[in-house]
Amino acid sequence: MKISARNVLEGKVVKVTKGSTTAHIVLEIAGGIKVTAAITNEAADELGLKVGDAAKAVVKASDVLIAID
Repeated sequence: MKISARNVLEGKVVKVTKGSTTAHIVLEIAGGIKVTAAITNEAADELGLKVGDAAKAVVKASDVLIAID
């Protein structure tokens, strides 16, 4: 697989939660950090994602926002 995004985080699927249209996929990456992605159920099914699978989180963002109380 070739991809232009430079923010690729390798990890392991630790949780898959499907809703009515959206699946939340939790990856555990280095240092025990967890990253959650919201994807369509159709995409989750096509990828065949299940707990224990190796996967990559590809991050593409134009903005990073910081907030305080």
